[in-house]
Amino acid sequence: MIRDAEPRDAAELARVHVTSWQTAYRGLINQAFLDAMTIESRIERWDTLLSHVRGRVLVTEADGKVAGFCSVGPADADGWGEVYAIYLAPEHWGVGLGRGLLEAGEKALGENGHGRAQLWVLSTNARARAFYQRQGWTLGRPIRIENIGGSDVTEVRYEKPLTGP
Repeated sequence: MIRDAEPRDAAELARVHVTSWQTAYRGLINQAFLDAMTIESRIERWDTLLSHVRGRVLVTEADGKVAGFCSVGPADADGWGEVYAIYLAPEHWGVGLGRGLLEAGEKALGENGHGRAQLWVLSTNARARAFYQRQGWTLGRPIRIENIGGSDVTEVRYEKPLTGP
């Protein structure tokens, strides 16, 4: 089941956010930063985000709990939509929930009039890059350097044309 996130989901979104980052980014970004992440601090951020959402936050559930989320909305580039974030709790990786969640995010962007979408991913995140490629996303030309947890990392942009409503 995929639905829009609600304020009551903040704690579960925080749990997914922290556990997925601590697993997916191990060895890719600063380990001390990952170790210092707490669910409690992310709950506050999710409370704020859900009350001032720029686009949509979609969640997928498994066994009555939030298993993952996809946050989408307008990109800074004119006319583009963006997948801001998509994360699943590690225990739900590889079972198809991510594919459905990403498709729902793409559909939401198309329904909002975006003809194309972008997303950014760590250049060293082979697992995520392979996932996006399997879902029809292609590597774009831009790269950017971001500071995450006190270390500079390179992100690459993936792009995909979207269909309308």
